[in-house]
Parts: sequence; C-alpha cells; structure tokens
Amino acid sequence: MSVRFMDDYRRIADTVAAEIATGRLRPGDRLPPQRAFARRRGIAGSTAARVYRELARRGLVVGEVGRGTFVRAGERPTGHALVEPGGARVDLELNYPVVAEQPALLAEGLGRLTRPDVLAASLLPVGPSGTAEAREVAARLLARGGWEPDPARVLFAGNGRQAIAGALAALVPAGGRLGVEALTYPMVKAIAARLGVTLVPLATDEAGVRPDALAAAHRGAPLRAVYLQSAVHNPMAVTMPARRRAEIADTLRDLGLYAVEDAVWAFLREGDWPPIAALAPERTVLVDSLSKRLAPGLTVGFALTPPEQAASVAAALRSGAWTATGFALEAATHWMAGGTVAAVERAKRRDAGERQRVAAACLAGFATRADPQSYFRWWELPEPWRAETFVAAAARRGIAVTPAASFAVAARSAPPAVRVGLASPTIAVLTRALDTLAALARRTPEDAGED
Repeated sequence: MSVRFMDDYRRIADTVAAEIATGRLRPGDRLPPQRAFARRRGIAGSTAARVYRELARRGLVVGEVGRGTFVRAGERPTGHALVEPGGARVDLELNYPVVAEQPALLAEGLGRLTRPDVLAASLLPVGPSGTAEAREVAARLLARGGWEPDPARVLFAGNGRQAIAGALAALVPAGGRLGVEALTYPMVKAIAARLGVTLVPLATDEAGVRPDALAAAHRGAPLRAVYLQSAVHNPMAVTMPARRRAEIADTLRDLGLYAVEDAVWAFLREGDWPPIAALAPERTVLVDSLSKRLAPGLTVGFALTPPEQAASVAAALRSGAWTATGFALEAATHWMAGGTVAAVERAKRRDAGERQRVAAACLAGFATRADPQSYFRWWELPEPWRAETFVAAAARRGIAVTPAASFAVAARSAPPAVRVGLASPTIAVLTRALDTLAALARRTPEDAGED
C-alpha cells in the first residue's frame, strides 16, 4: 500500500472525526452508506471502507448489522482526562473574556436604566445613527494613536458582526469579489456566503496583508472591497505596523477600493498606531463593537463610514434588521461616557497579558505566535500531527480548540495548525489544559489514539 493512499483515508477520517468533535455530527447520527460516502467524497469504495474501519478503530463510530454506521455516544471521561468541575469540557474555542470586576461595574451602569423616564425613552426604536450623545462617546472610544474620528460618521449596529454585514452589503453586490486575508475571521466567510459574495484570499506576511497581493488580485479580476484586521488579527495575532498601514491606505487610493477594517480586538493594544481609517478615511469603513470589551449579551456595534457611503451602509443596516436596540444603546452610552468601558478594558489588558504568559510557559518549545496582549495563540503543530487529528485527540481529553480550516478561505490550503483561545477558563484550568495539549503534541497521533 502506498504512503499516499494511507494518508488519504486517514486524512478523510480526520475530517469526519473533527465533525464529531465539534458537534456537527452528534451521537446517534447515522453516517451515509459507504457507497454514498465514496460518491460524495469522490473516492473509491475501498477507500471509504478503510475510512469507516479507521473511525471504528478510534472508537468514534459503531456499525450495526442491517442498520448502518452510527456516531458512537461519548463515554464519561476516565480519571486521567482533564475536565472542569461537573464534567464540562474546557472551551479553548470561544473567546469572550470576562474579568472579576466586570459584573459590578456593569451593574452600576444599568441602575440608571431602572428610572421610569430613562427606561421609557430607551424602549423606543432608534435608527442607525443613534443619538448625538452616543455618537460623541463612540467617537472618543474609537480614537487611537492621536487620531480622533468625526462623530457625525458613526453608525450603530446590534453587534460587530452585524456592522460587518451592513458594511459588506453596502459595498459588495451579490456576485462581487471581496479580498480577505487567506486566514480570516470565520464569521466573514458565513456573512459572504449569505450575501452571495465571492471571497478572494490574499497573501500575508509578518506585517499583515501584502499590498502587492492586494493589487495583483484586483488586476486579475476587479475586487469591490477588501476586509482586513489591522490590529491583533484573529487568528494570526498579527498587528500591522505603521508603515504597512500607510502602504495599504495608499494602495486603496491607487486602486479606488474600499476597505472594511475590523478593529474589534484593537482595544487590547493601548496606545496603538492610528487605524487605516485615519489614513484613508474616504476609502475605509472602520468596524468595532463592545462584545469583546464588555460582553456579547448586551452589546453595540460601530461602523465609522466615509461620508459618501454613510447612506448606503445605514440603509443596509436598516434593511437587514441589524441596527442597535434603544436599550442596548442607552446602556452602552452610559458605560462609555462614565468610564466603565475604559476600566474594563484596562482589566482585560492585564488579564490577557497574564494568560499569554501562562501560554508561553506551557507551550514553550513549540512553534506558536501571539500578540503579548491578545486572548489567543496560533500554534503550528509539530510533525506528524494534522489539525483535524489534533482537534479530535484534544476533544477526547475534554478540550476544544479550533483547527486552521475554520479560518482558511481555501480549506485545502489550511496549514497544520490550531488556534488556542485563552479567555474562557480560569487561569488554573487554562494551565492544566495547555499542559495537557503540550503533552499530547509531544506524542504521535498513533500513540495518542491508544489512550
């Protein structure tokens, strides 16, 4: 048997194992008959049979005579498996940081909303432009590196994702092409699919999107816009230096392109450089939100738009039902104006720094990269691990991490890497989880599968 053939069926088994680990295939789900599975995957029937035998060997599926092959119900973790109290998995996928002082600070701001007059006003509908007070405090929140945006340019959405959706809907028509980093925020892929937008992966380097790659993609077939993350890129943890931001701004002008600049994690870098929106305000929609700064349960998104695009972005937010609610906008305005947001930001910068120090110590010796003030770490796995195999092996130990394919525009080009989110568990649980993953990575997939 050739090495390539063996790798093919194991790679396909890894993909199915990852679908089981992430919940896309649930216990009790029936897999298609092997002939149908082979047809869908474009493989030989003998290869499909090997995939099913490999999944059974790993204990992930069970065959029932006359009925088919089913995803096996998960067994309770054994004593050596890493679990949180109560048997819950350790979630290193989702990344919504919460600090100890946050609930008390937010509760103080909500007290004002219990006044009948304030509550009555907050229950009325608001448009994308919000209120004059909200625009003023939002503009101060978005200010960075000595740059202060014009409050008149601020629009409001329900959250950052909705602000991105509104900006893309306004800038890129159905069937249009949107340039994005080759590894990008997964929600952008979902939004583009819903809007009928074609994503074009752009090459990056240690400073972010390469201007020459952007220009080449546009010359190949015109782009309508580009989506990028200039600060604390998710998942690569890259922050564009000032020079690269200036180069991108110049490229946007030269090509006549608009950019949607996602700054949702930029608050973690205190005193950062001005965004691209400060350098090319006429070509850039800056998107941000309070979801990561505060919490996703009561949040507001921001879209700072060029004047000539304000009406179209506002119309997209209205038609998509993506505008902020009056209650959330009133609460957010008070939190921003009263210093609550700033206080929570400071606490989260300290917390992120501590968690990165823990991660650096636990994963020492591996090829990882991270902004020292971010809440995630990019991990290039050692040979012979593949991302899907590692995700499945981690899941068997009660730990959830995100494979590179979740971020890849072209899934086939996804590197053997995972993103490790650091925000969700306690420091103690995070340390144990990272130690467990490090020990796992030092073994081979075959050895790990014998546990």
